[in-house]
Amino acid sequence: MDKAEFDRFADAYEDQHRENIAVTGEGPEYFAEYKIRALREIVNRACIEAKRICDFGSGIGNSIPYFQRYFPETALTSSDVSERSLALGRQRYPEASNCVLIENDRIPVEADSFDVVFSACVFHHIPHGEHLTWLQELHRITRPGGLIAIFEHNPLNPLTVHAVNTCPFDENARLIYAHDLAKRMQAVGWASSRIQYNLFFPRVLARLRPFENKLGWLPLGAQYVATARKV
Repeated sequence: MDKAEFDRFADAYEDQHRENIAVTGEGPEYFAEYKIRALREIVNRACIEAKRICDFGSGIGNSIPYFQRYFPETALTSSDVSERSLALGRQRYPEASNCVLIENDRIPVEADSFDVVFSACVFHHIPHGEHLTWLQELHRITRPGGLIAIFEHNPLNPLTVHAVNTCPFDENARLIYAHDLAKRMQAVGWASSRIQYNLFFPRVLARLRPFENKLGWLPLGAQYVATARKV
């Protein structure tokens, strides 16, 4: 992962992100919260006691307030290759100070450290040839029986593709098809992989959002989440 690229965009990330997604009628907060709310539902279905969660590629900490809301008893560790992003996250949420800097293709924590590993739209920034390396590293830091949840943009959704292609900090992004990500997860030892598609309706159709949970099988959502377990 390119540390310099993320350091370069860290200070402007929030404003650029807000401008880029304005067409949806929602702000960054909506998209950050939906992922953590969905993660809470996934963890509950899996009957996992999530005492320790790692946010892989945590950026400037947009997910932190929602982890505090939906996982109030959980110890959260933010991890990123960008030292500047981690610093901004600590400034914004000084109470969430457990951060680790990813260096030399390694997350500096012990094996089996986390019950849940979470990633929010990070893997499309990682060269595809490095995906197995990072999926294996996330497998290493997850305890047996633990869970991984990777949220990604859906390349089958034309509006998503347009948003990524016009976003300054996605200039080097390469989207991943859900079935390819699932295969890569399985290749390094993750088991029981599952794909769920999300974000079908913009704000003008918000009245239809209660039906989104029934559409998880339909590969037209703006994003998807790939989950799996460590056996």
